[in-house]
Amino acid sequence: MHIVEFTPGTLRFLDEVPAQAPGDGFVWIYLERESLSEHLPVLQTACQRLGGSALLDLHLKDLGNRAHPSHYDYTSVYDLVVFRRLATAEEVDRELQEHAATEPVPTALASFYRIRTRALGFVVFDRLLVTVHPSGCQTARTFIARYLSDAVQSDGLPGNNRSRLPTRPPDLMLRMVNVMVDSYLDLRRQLTGELDLWQQELLRPGTNVRNWGALMVARRELHTLEDLCEEQADAMQEWLDTAREQPSPGLSQAERDGLIARARDVLEHIQRVVQQVRRMEQGAETVVQIHFSAQSHRTNNTMRTLTALTAIFLPLNLITGVFGMNFARMPLLADPIGFWLAMGSMVLVAAALGLVFWRKRFLERSAR
Repeated sequence: MHIVEFTPGTLRFLDEVPAQAPGDGFVWIYLERESLSEHLPVLQTACQRLGGSALLDLHLKDLGNRAHPSHYDYTSVYDLVVFRRLATAEEVDRELQEHAATEPVPTALASFYRIRTRALGFVVFDRLLVTVHPSGCQTARTFIARYLSDAVQSDGLPGNNRSRLPTRPPDLMLRMVNVMVDSYLDLRRQLTGELDLWQQELLRPGTNVRNWGALMVARRELHTLEDLCEEQADAMQEWLDTAREQPSPGLSQAERDGLIARARDVLEHIQRVVQQVRRMEQGAETVVQIHFSAQSHRTNNTMRTLTALTAIFLPLNLITGVFGMNFARMPLLADPIGFWLAMGSMVLVAAALGLVFWRKRFLERSAR
């Protein structure tokens, strides 16, 4: 458990929960989900002392649920926000190694297999922010490392003020959520690049795509990512509506406007991810349809060529069939030039039909 006390322009890391929240600041308590039950008595005492209310049992279950979707809930004292972040590379690699033991993971569209998420919980009081992170959460580490470098009070020694520190618990929550959404924006670029390569492979003439399973997984993961972002957008929109309808006491108009602007910015980033994912889904479905249409077109061209060749040889078969009939007397059969007349007629008929089909573009090289 980490405890950070924020006051205007300053912060300090504490070893234990303070007796009361600073009048012009707030306290941030960060702990990992795996240690939630261990620190639960201290956490409940801190929430009661600094926030004015202990956490409800139902909300504690939500915070301890690693599979909980993005969600927003509230009480008369605090807000609960569950937001799913992207798993780190180490977390994904461990999961993929376990998955590869039963089913090999193809290299094509590898980024789509990296769409794995972890739930992160925020409990927002007026003067207290409690965050519950997965083990080794990169988001928490990033902010702690940043604030360690920006710390202006150490061992009771004050330093220079910092102007970009969060001033309220919602401000810090929105900053962390914004960092998590930015990771989705970065993933969006990787997915777009890999999907473009896959589309080029599908549209390449003469391609023989066999790894359709990877494409099906990519489409499934895109649907999952779209649903995930919609849940995130719904949770943030509900929090924003509540912030507008029931503003926190003690906030100035400028602080309230800043929080709302930051929340709208987070929503706009989420919507950008959703729109890009939908475009990728449409692009994937369109390129698959184009691929099969091209395959069907090539098959039709082949069948057209074979049909034209069959039509050319049908008259020749008729001529050979007529001269092959068992009649005692047949014109040209005993004539010395009869054979050459039959061969000449067959060549003439074949050439005439070939010219007709070529003029109709049934035998064009580009049509094959």
